[in-house]
Amino acid sequence: MLAQVYSSAIFGIDAYTMEIEVDFSPARERTVVIVGLPDAAVKESKDRVFTAIKNSGFVPPQGYMTINLAPADIKKEGPSFDLPIALGLLAATGQIRNATFKDSVIVGELALNGAVRPVKGVLPVAVAARDKGKRGIVVPADNAAEASVVDGIDAYPVQDLVQAAKFLNGELPIEPVKRNLREAFEEEANYPTDLSDVKGQEHVKRALEVAVAGSHNILMLGPPGAGKTMLAKCIPTIIPEMSLEEALETTKIHSIVGLLTAKNYLVAIRPFRSPHHTVSYAGLIGGGAVPKPGEVSLAHNGVLFLDELPEFNRNVLEVLRQPLEEGSVTIVRATGSLTFPASFMLAAAMNPCPCGYFTDPRRECRCTPSQIHRYISRISGPLIDRVDIHVDVPALRYKELAEEYSGETSAQVRQRVNEARKVQRERFKGHRIFCNGAMTSRHIKKFCQLDGEGREVLKMAINELGISARAYDRILKVSRTIADLEHSQDIKANHISEAIQYRTLDRSLWL
Repeated sequence: MLAQVYSSAIFGIDAYTMEIEVDFSPARERTVVIVGLPDAAVKESKDRVFTAIKNSGFVPPQGYMTINLAPADIKKEGPSFDLPIALGLLAATGQIRNATFKDSVIVGELALNGAVRPVKGVLPVAVAARDKGKRGIVVPADNAAEASVVDGIDAYPVQDLVQAAKFLNGELPIEPVKRNLREAFEEEANYPTDLSDVKGQEHVKRALEVAVAGSHNILMLGPPGAGKTMLAKCIPTIIPEMSLEEALETTKIHSIVGLLTAKNYLVAIRPFRSPHHTVSYAGLIGGGAVPKPGEVSLAHNGVLFLDELPEFNRNVLEVLRQPLEEGSVTIVRATGSLTFPASFMLAAAMNPCPCGYFTDPRRECRCTPSQIHRYISRISGPLIDRVDIHVDVPALRYKELAEEYSGETSAQVRQRVNEARKVQRERFKGHRIFCNGAMTSRHIKKFCQLDGEGREVLKMAINELGISARAYDRILKVSRTIADLEHSQDIKANHISEAIQYRTLDRSLWL
């Protein structure tokens, strides 16, 4: 007897609906063949499935069984096919009807006692099922909230194999999980930190505001304990709030990696990712035999923070060049290529020297100039070229720490950022870019014209302060953002002067 069950598998950040065909023929001995490019976890599913069937009170099939995972030319991985395979076997042996299978997509991992465990990627699975015209999706109870955020399809939670079988057999009604997506989005859109939590460092907060307003990458330099990490964690709080579309796109990526839970099923705030400096190529950019998203994709629509930047493997940092330029990353394998979204703001932090106290007036630095130069030189030149703002973060004094007033809130700063971003969207209509940080030389020439006073200030910075030539375009881009924050159509000398202050690594003192 032949049974057909619909399930779904992940390919990249999207899912595709697949068909599981189960053919059963009675025989004295049990023989199970799984075809359709299954990986080890899928091949092992037959042992979990038969044990779960037995422990759930059903009769384990005895005979020759062929399980086909179609389409057969795409590799299948993971334990999410356990539940649909078990239901297919029960239907093929006449223990349940399969008439309702055609309207539903089924995913879930089985425990040996028949309980249904949560799986990864349920959100893209629900989207794919809806797009295929399915009416419902049968999912583990812990994944139901995640699936329910997709409009146009019902998410039915099941606790175990018996419950799933009775539901599909029409013996047990299950109410679909319903979530008001907009209400859930508003409830979850709360950041754990706020810019007003940071004591002092007003000039650094200003640099963060400028960086976010123009979508400029930023590097903070300062001694240990100066607050670089806390400042970085505040960056997502001043980026314009996520739209519902951005939230769903970001949630899809986190779902595939398995970072969602029954309680945290929607990513409604800008992600903040901070990988350790020992991260590998695959961990940062994504990869694997069947490629999965890396940290750059998990930071999509948010912030990627690299603390202790010189400690990262220089070759690993080189892979950031593609996502920083294109907002996506492409991973090529023998079986094909996958492109993951990776549009993020890069924030980095580092000590000013190996001991960390080069700029600290209260601690003595024992590093020689050559040691400092070698330390700074660990950072890839092409990567530094993609960072528009370098800012000093000095150690705080007691007076600043004891002060009650901590400055503006993130909401106040975010309002100014929104206004500056709106100006940039209007400016770049028809140019395929949306912010000053993405300007090319052609855009800079058109939109960053200077008056005589501004040119003189920039000339002095290059000739007398030791500002490098490669910083020229970046100073102009940052100046344009500062002017936008002040609602000024023209870039003035004071805008240029402020932008020059944000080029710490280009000064002769360091290099």
